[in-house]
Amino acid sequence: MNARPAPEFPSWPQYDDDERSGLIRALEQGQWWRMGGDEVNSFEREFAGYHGAPHALAVTNGTHALELALQCLGAGPGTEVIVPAFTFISSSQAAQRLGAVAVPVDVDPGTYNIDVAATAAAVTPRTRVIMPVHMAGLIADMDALGKLSEDTGVPLLQDAAHAHGARWQGKRVGELGSVAAFSFQNGKLMTAGEGGALLFPESELYEAAFLRHSCGRPRTDRRYFHQIAGTNMRLNEFSASVLRAQLRRLDAQTELREQRWTLLSGLLGAIDGVVPQGSDPRADRNSHYMAMFRIPGITEEGRNELVDRLVEAGLPAFAAFRAIYRTDAFWETAAPDETPEAVAERCPNTEAISRDCVWLHHRVLLASEEALHATAAIIADAVAAL
Repeated sequence: MNARPAPEFPSWPQYDDDERSGLIRALEQGQWWRMGGDEVNSFEREFAGYHGAPHALAVTNGTHALELALQCLGAGPGTEVIVPAFTFISSSQAAQRLGAVAVPVDVDPGTYNIDVAATAAAVTPRTRVIMPVHMAGLIADMDALGKLSEDTGVPLLQDAAHAHGARWQGKRVGELGSVAAFSFQNGKLMTAGEGGALLFPESELYEAAFLRHSCGRPRTDRRYFHQIAGTNMRLNEFSASVLRAQLRRLDAQTELREQRWTLLSGLLGAIDGVVPQGSDPRADRNSHYMAMFRIPGITEEGRNELVDRLVEAGLPAFAAFRAIYRTDAFWETAAPDETPEAVAERCPNTEAISRDCVWLHHRVLLASEEALHATAAIIADAVAAL
């Protein structure tokens, strides 16, 4: 392929004097943990308000957010949690670490979100939670999933690690009636290096989660009366101060990413053999954590070679998630009583997407239009060379 100049992309994470001021504010308040300071409390109020939820709880990371929510929803030994087969491994491992069997189901070939019919077919008397993942910021079909939850009595847990600020038919994530978990890992749309949060639609679950994330100890306890079994998932004050600044610029970044994806997806769709991630008009605000596209028919080896070529050309490109049942980690504990091939047989879309999908980090969508044209040209050259 002909060498092209590497496009210029913004760095990530982004920060300015807002983060600096917040860190100094946290430092000088004299208390650096949430039980003595005010940064975590303030961040929780702001994050909950931004997403339309009554309650938010900040925790140590997104994986812990999922694990804590699952525990509060009753997942544990003897139960099952339905997860999309195409997702980051934390979605399943959060359940498996509690002793709940993770049951992978297939995803839609266009949106990459959990397939509702496959989910319904997987519900059993042991199913305790259904966990849709809003892949790359595109909210899953919450109408159909909400009806399935209502019909079966199985609660939803939204894995919203990619979906900060996203909306479904005008509703924010916190207005969709179920618990939602977020990540603030270094690459996410908001970051403090690590961190996570949960949104709760009502008080009872929130209070239970607060106790469990703080060693089972009530806020005002002075005599070590730990009420329930818990652990320490408390977020520190410094991380919360950074996240408050990150939240303030999220709207502008989301608007820009939406504009840029309209351009880039059109350019990608014009390349022979390339199919960008689809959309759902009901998901009327997509936060675009990733710019994802498929090359149907390519082998996994060919896809991996393509990613290497894109990286060499200066693009922040990655191979898509491996199907969770195609990892050794998935089978270590609390796995379904079937073989990987049996799971694969009922997850053909996941098999294909895991093999032929590529994603670009969202900082690409914060770049100039010129950079996006250059990005598409590099991808076209790399695909043609293969």
